[in-house]
Amino acid sequence: MSQQNRTRRTLLERERELRAVDAALTELCGTDPADRTETRGGGVIAFEGPGGVGKTALLGEARRRAAARGCTVLRARGGEREQGAAFHVVRQLFQPVLAATGEDEHRRILGGWYEIVAPAVGLVVSGHGGAPDPQGVRDGLDWLVTRFAVEHAPVVMILDDVHWADPESLDWLTRFASRTADLPLLLAVGYRPEDLTADVAAIRSLVERQGSRPHVLAPLTPGGVGRVVREVLGDHADEAFCRECWAMTGGNPWEVTELTAKIRDRRLKPQSENLPALRELVSSAKDSGLNDRLTRLGTAAVRLAWAVAVLGIEATPALTANVAGLGETEAADMVARLVEARILAPPRPGNGTRPLEYLHPLIATAVYQAIPGALRVAMHGQAATVVLGAGLGSAAAGRHLLEMHPEGDPWVVRHLREAAREYLRAGAPDAGRRCLARALREPPVLEERAAVLYELGCAAQLTEPDVTVNHLRAALEEPALGPELREAITYRLAQAYGHSGRMEEAAQVFADEVGRATSARTRLRMQTEQLMWNMFRADEKESPARSRRLARLADRLTGRGMAERYLMGLRAWDAMTRGEPVATALHYAEEALGDGLSWTDDDWGFEVPILVALVFLHCDQPGRAEGLFDKGIAECERKGWRGSHLAFGFTLLGYARLRRGALGEAEELAREGMRIADLVGSSTPAHWTAVGTLIGTLICRGRIREAQEFAARHGGETLPQATLCPDVPAVRGELLLAANLHREARSQLTEVGRRMDGRGMRNPAWCPWQPHLAQALALTDPRQAAEVADDAVRRARQFGAHSAIGKALHTAATVTQGPDRIKLLAEAVSHLMRSPAAYDLAVALVDHGAALRRIGLPQEAGDRLYRGLEGAVRCGADALAARARDELSAAGLRPMQLRVDHTSPLTSQEQAIAERAAEGWSDARIGEATALDEREVARLLSDVYRKVGTDRAGLAKRLITPRVGLPQRPASDPG
Repeated sequence: MSQQNRTRRTLLERERELRAVDAALTELCGTDPADRTETRGGGVIAFEGPGGVGKTALLGEARRRAAARGCTVLRARGGEREQGAAFHVVRQLFQPVLAATGEDEHRRILGGWYEIVAPAVGLVVSGHGGAPDPQGVRDGLDWLVTRFAVEHAPVVMILDDVHWADPESLDWLTRFASRTADLPLLLAVGYRPEDLTADVAAIRSLVERQGSRPHVLAPLTPGGVGRVVREVLGDHADEAFCRECWAMTGGNPWEVTELTAKIRDRRLKPQSENLPALRELVSSAKDSGLNDRLTRLGTAAVRLAWAVAVLGIEATPALTANVAGLGETEAADMVARLVEARILAPPRPGNGTRPLEYLHPLIATAVYQAIPGALRVAMHGQAATVVLGAGLGSAAAGRHLLEMHPEGDPWVVRHLREAAREYLRAGAPDAGRRCLARALREPPVLEERAAVLYELGCAAQLTEPDVTVNHLRAALEEPALGPELREAITYRLAQAYGHSGRMEEAAQVFADEVGRATSARTRLRMQTEQLMWNMFRADEKESPARSRRLARLADRLTGRGMAERYLMGLRAWDAMTRGEPVATALHYAEEALGDGLSWTDDDWGFEVPILVALVFLHCDQPGRAEGLFDKGIAECERKGWRGSHLAFGFTLLGYARLRRGALGEAEELAREGMRIADLVGSSTPAHWTAVGTLIGTLICRGRIREAQEFAARHGGETLPQATLCPDVPAVRGELLLAANLHREARSQLTEVGRRMDGRGMRNPAWCPWQPHLAQALALTDPRQAAEVADDAVRRARQFGAHSAIGKALHTAATVTQGPDRIKLLAEAVSHLMRSPAAYDLAVALVDHGAALRRIGLPQEAGDRLYRGLEGAVRCGADALAARARDELSAAGLRPMQLRVDHTSPLTSQEQAIAERAAEGWSDARIGEATALDEREVARLLSDVYRKVGTDRAGLAKRLITPRVGLPQRPASDPG
């Protein structure tokens, strides 16, 4: 029978599904195949049903129709035996495309993602580069597919047997699938619902969220089975015989096909009198019958079929013959016999390099399960040897080694460890851990066991620090442990504790190990690490003693070697938080920085580089800090590290923007940092750093209710026992104050102050609990409020940063009455003008202007208020801008003006709406404020844009403050 007839037969009663395929392709390609400009978005179409119901045939027809419309088609298939091969499905999709080009083209396509993604797609199977975390690889694959879809649009990606896809491919796929709606890419998947994993179930949910449901393939009806029977056996097949075929197979298309082929081979006439004989044949269409059929083909055919089942994706003709113990010619003959017997699919063209495949996954499963257990294990061992001999790498051999019985074989341990390294290099730590866990069960020799445990712990460090702790603890207890490996384990164990927020345990690791140090260099490094983790403890009891010890150590060092530079960095951080003079903190920070500090060095953590950057930030050098954060982020992204390191980078860059007053950028960066941190875990310091930064940013933007709702969502979570930047309890106190909950704010901030002073952290630039507490006390206890504010000023002056002094003076002014208030505000403005704290300057200017207005100095007030309003608009501080506008209106002054062509001045109405549009108001909001219809607002704004010579986005840049009539002040005037 022709292939065309076979396709038509297997697609009986699939009209509804084929219409859905055509509709999806039309949505993807448009109505005119020749018009590529009509390409639109894609999506996901899913087909589900039990084995043999026809999913593969339907996806094959979808592939044919997509190709006929000019689509670029990528295809892959999950394998029952290949689920442990990381990125097996991803490689099937892209290796055929990438194999047609060279490395230059690969680097062009992948760009900066090459080193991260190349191992995952099979371009690099090993190497000495760092191990990217899974999120980095997922992001790189997103880039690859997005770029490929745009360059080769429209694209159809067909994935069969997704229920057997490897976890790494599935993890990427389920996260990426939602993007297909915005790309010229259609994702068509097929799976068995009875074998669904949680990841595949996520695809089903995704399809439903896009407004459709998976297409459930139903068995053939009796009429459909009758058509199949008559096509194969002839029109003379009677109704009773056809109906019995339907009853025996349940209408499963694959079983119907197998049964009719068997009837034809036996030359059984399809008549009702042969129903007893038909029932005897039914079992031969299933597992036992298949094995009987295979046995009758001979021992050589059986061995070759078993070898294909064991090798799976590596079952090329040459490797299969080797595992089966057959010569090349004999193996080719056996392949032909197995194809004729409908066990193997016809080999695809490929110069003998394409793997042999079974005609259907049900056959593959049955053949594999039929191999005697002991022989199957032995064949996997032979397969591992053959795969390694062919140069396919330890990872390819690893899945066979996993099937072998533990026998204490060093060869197995060696290749499992190498396979784990390959998997880690590809960004598949789970696959690496499986190999290393199996290596432990081999087991390794006593001298090697600690190293295997260490590697097992390191495999989880970027994503699951808690898992790392267990393995590294076990490694430290091994008796045969050399000093170098013991040191490496100690450092990694402390990092794992620290990244989990368990700072006390991190410090204790070094307290337990420092006495074992075999050299002065090692001892110094362990002392440095112990000091660092103690410094990070929120509940540290001996902070003053630790600071004195740290100062003594730093004074004796010259900055030679990384251990000394790290200790200098700790000294800089300690000096800053304790409020020692800016010059002292900056001196040690410069010594620590030297020619640069890496965030991704395998031997050194990223904590001290972050502390050094934060020292520069709090010492009024945000440019230096932001440069260091930018470099750290770029370094993490180059290595594909998308966990806590990158989360800290984005969040702290946002924190730096917050202190500068770039509130919009600060919010965006903090949200991105939180998104990345939450992929690792919601209890980590990286998560809480993002929470604190985001709440602080929302407060400055005047979105108090939103900040309260956000804080409430995280109110039930337990804070890690770690020093956080910003301090989350202090930020919560600031939020209570902003919400006018003064009593609650006093309680919260008093507790923060008790904790900070107990640890010797007296710098208001680092944790401004005192200024906020003074404001919380002002209404009920003005005397105490003034004392707290005055103490904050003294501490700020001791530190010496203009931003800290200016903010402390501003607070002192808010709790002071009379002429002293004006004087303090003027001095605060003077200091803040010499600092990078743009938002704090804007607040001080508005408060100073408001105070001047109230004592009858409207022109002087106008100067401050105009400048404060300009600053508020630039910072994105909406509530502050609104207050400045109100104060200007109360002073009888126009809030803002726009630069315009003098030949086309703005009307008063145009000026009013332009000012609001420049501050980011929507047309609807402007209409509400000006009693205009929204369409009228849009028309007036069009006139404004024409007169001003810019669009809405450029209005803010054209804002100026009217200075006509304002008194001129000398440049030396501190006010």
